[in-house]
This record gives sequence, C-alpha cells and structure tokens, in this order.
Amino acid sequence: MNGVHDMGGMDGFGKVEAEPNEPPFHAPWEGRVLAMQRAMGYAGAWHIDHSRFAQEQLPPGVYLTSSYYQRWALAMEKNVLERGYVGPDEMAAGHALRPGKPLKRKLTPDVVEAGMTRSSFYRQQQGPARFKPGDRVRTRNIHPQTHTRLPRYARDKVGVVELIHGCHMYPDSVAVDRGDNPQWLYTVVFESRELWGPDADPTLKISIDAFEPYLEPA
Repeated sequence: MNGVHDMGGMDGFGKVEAEPNEPPFHAPWEGRVLAMQRAMGYAGAWHIDHSRFAQEQLPPGVYLTSSYYQRWALAMEKNVLERGYVGPDEMAAGHALRPGKPLKRKLTPDVVEAGMTRSSFYRQQQGPARFKPGDRVRTRNIHPQTHTRLPRYARDKVGVVELIHGCHMYPDSVAVDRGDNPQWLYTVVFESRELWGPDADPTLKISIDAFEPYLEPA
C-alpha cells in the first residue's frame, strides 16, 4: 500500500544516521515486545506479512513519532483485536476478562525450537517462470490499498532480471488472508538514474527482489 512507511527515495527525511555501538534494545520493554511478537508467530496467530500490514496502517503522525518497537507493539494490538484474541474491553482493562481464543499451536519446546530457525517461504511452483536472467522488465505502476513488497520508488521502472529464486508465498495475498498464492521471485537490477533521475550517481546499481505479478516485459 502507499503510506508513510514506504519512505525509500522520499525527500525531506535526510540520510539514515547509524547509532554507534547501538544496543539490541534501548529499554527492557523492547525485548518483551520482540518476545511477544515472536511467540504469537510461533503459535500461529499471524504471519510476518500481517505484522507488516498492521504497521503500514498506522496513521502517519503515529508512525513518524513512534520508535521501532512501539510500532511493533501497536501492530500487535491491532492484530490481537482484529483476530479475536482479545476484546476492546480487555485491552482497556489490561487483563483478560474471559477465556481466550485458542491459538493454532501451543508453545511447546519443539514449537519454539522450530521457530528459532529461519523460516522458508519456498513453495511448489504453479507453472513455468515468465522471465529468465537477462530479460528486460518493467515494474507495474500499482497502488494497492493492501500490503505489497514493491516500493513506490521502483514502480514503472525498467530493469534487468539477474536471478530467479524459485516460487515463494506471495506477501500481497498472505497479508489479507488469501492464502500462500505462490509466485516466482526474481532479483531485478536497475540503473540508479532509472530510479532517481539524471542527478543520480551513474556508477550505482540497485537490486530489488520482485514477485512476478509486479513485472511485465519491457
């Protein structure tokens, strides 16, 4: 979706300033937010794309004035409410008022251990790949109301397919509960001036991973 979260290439925000020797967490509550988010994922409450979509729907003023883990916490509040794990009255009270909705999986040691390994989003292909390395492609000029992994700065731009990563679950479908909908995933390389205009450094190239529905022949 188009929103304040999609800040790549936006004017007025300045460069990213790295914090020297930045700690994993700036306060204990941040670690607890991470633990809760991971626990809900292990238990099958929602997928990472649901979390991303929930953050993308935060009002711009809230998004820009919230820290990284504050956004995570607000997204969790949205997801537990929308998915029926708590009621608005329980959220206001700060504790359970009735038996909770069962989760898909109990947090047994084997479930947690499995969750600690990197997930694979690879899925069985549903048909042949439309593109191959070396093909020139144009990204579609899409403006969906829901989640997408195609950033605004890379829409309606011409690039070259560099790699094919196989078929993977499609975030645009997963985020709105429409299933995995497996799609081919490609690395597409763009000249900097194609994305940023004639003033961009001509020696730079930019790569993005783009799903097949984002692309058309150039």
